[in-house]
Amino acid sequence: MNQPVQTQEPPGSTAEMRPRPDHGEESYRGSGRLEGKKAVIRGADSGIGRAVAIAFAREGADVLISYLNEDEDAEETARWVREAGRRAVLVSGDISKSPKCREIVERAVAEFGQIDVLVSNAAYQMSHDTLDEISDEEWEHTFATNVSAMFYLVKAALPHMLVTGSGHIVVMSSGAGLRSFPGAAAYSATKAAQRMFAEALRHELADTGVSLTTVYPGEIATSLHDHEKDRMPSWYRGGPEAAPAAKLAAKIVEAVEEDKRALYYPPIVRLLGILHNVTPKGSDAFLRRLRGASAAPRRD
Repeated sequence: MNQPVQTQEPPGSTAEMRPRPDHGEESYRGSGRLEGKKAVIRGADSGIGRAVAIAFAREGADVLISYLNEDEDAEETARWVREAGRRAVLVSGDISKSPKCREIVERAVAEFGQIDVLVSNAAYQMSHDTLDEISDEEWEHTFATNVSAMFYLVKAALPHMLVTGSGHIVVMSSGAGLRSFPGAAAYSATKAAQRMFAEALRHELADTGVSLTTVYPGEIATSLHDHEKDRMPSWYRGGPEAAPAAKLAAKIVEAVEEDKRALYYPPIVRLLGILHNVTPKGSDAFLRRLRGASAAPRRD
């Protein structure tokens, strides 16, 4: 069955998605792997963030749910966290500004006493056929949401981890940070920036007790592209072939538990990244074969 093409204004609402994506509401089974941990999850109202919140709660963690303004979605996430027997704290607001990020961290410490896991997840993306379609304002907003907010949040939370000599940071980059795609210049640039930021910070945190995992998701069934699905190729809009967010969340739990350096999901994301580094021309040819000409229209 083909998933119907639907559109929503960004940031999009999970409640409006048809069919409803799988965040693990009925499928995820926990086993206490994060018992007693305290987590802050940016963008936990929907998509990957909601799936991670549900998984963390069912593994025994209390969760602070950071979100922009999607109150209905955030309350739904909180309900699932509480049904798992864990505490849920909701904080709304624009985290592209440093004061809001500091407020989130201060609220988490006040409510939980500590921060064990920080997940920087929320993102903004628009697709354009040509570079001149990207306004200066949109470029700046994309970087503020995807890069600056990550920096502010990590900078605010890290001292609380360092003082205890433990903690784990999860930076949600993207397969687009390894190999970009047509129409995604701004988004891919931010995801590459996240990748390099996380790589540098991981080295800086050596011997501190604080670990870092960079996550590179591929096609995941979320509302990220709902504002533009009517103008995007089917392979790029999270169709029926997209991986459920619940499965990625399970991998993130494993990465936190095992202090993994990086997570690529689905696994083909890593293959595409390696292939692109070795032979960009071969990578383009592979993508055309896999997804059609729209994935790599230029032939050198």
